[in-house]
Amino acid sequence: MMKLYSAPMPAPNPRRVRITAAEKGITLDEVMLDLRGREHKAADHLARNVLGQVPVLVLSDGTSIAETVSICRYLDAIHPEPPLFGQTPVDVALIDMWIRRIEIQISEPNKMFWRHAHPATATLLKQYRDFGASNRGLLTQAMMWFDRELSDGRAFVVGDVFNMADIVAVTIIDFAALIGMAPLSDRVNAEAWYKRVIARPSYEA
Repeated sequence: MMKLYSAPMPAPNPRRVRITAAEKGITLDEVMLDLRGREHKAADHLARNVLGQVPVLVLSDGTSIAETVSICRYLDAIHPEPPLFGQTPVDVALIDMWIRRIEIQISEPNKMFWRHAHPATATLLKQYRDFGASNRGLLTQAMMWFDRELSDGRAFVVGDVFNMADIVAVTIIDFAALIGMAPLSDRVNAEAWYKRVIARPSYEA
């Protein structure tokens, strides 16, 4: 049986896997690691993922799959319905394009603010607080772009079918709000999209 080495809220990456599994009706044997207690850096977890990160999906044959989107691709492949990575070559390419765009444009400022300007990470690394704080403006610009992209009336990030790009985006945006950013402030189209996503039962996963 598959086992997911994970972490509870607010960790956004494990949450992506939980939402994906919920969309597909997959029940995962989930082992929660204490990130504050550095359990993800313990020797047994480093044997699963040398980078010491979560989530990691361990298959019944012992194969370990790390990297969140890669885990979700695997789940999508073994449980094809509903498809979250597209069906046609064009859909597959567009969803992949949007995942990369969201991770670069929206997630990167988020991560840099978290690492370099948030008090919760001050003891974990050397912070460059001015640099960290500057990422508020970068996130604002990214969300203005995201809002414009959603102004054509489509229901989800890629067309009218919920997909992996939506899962990536909503988990990043939720984390941004949690750490003190305001990603949806005055973003009418993005907020409408957000309300559609959080109305899905899988969001609560």
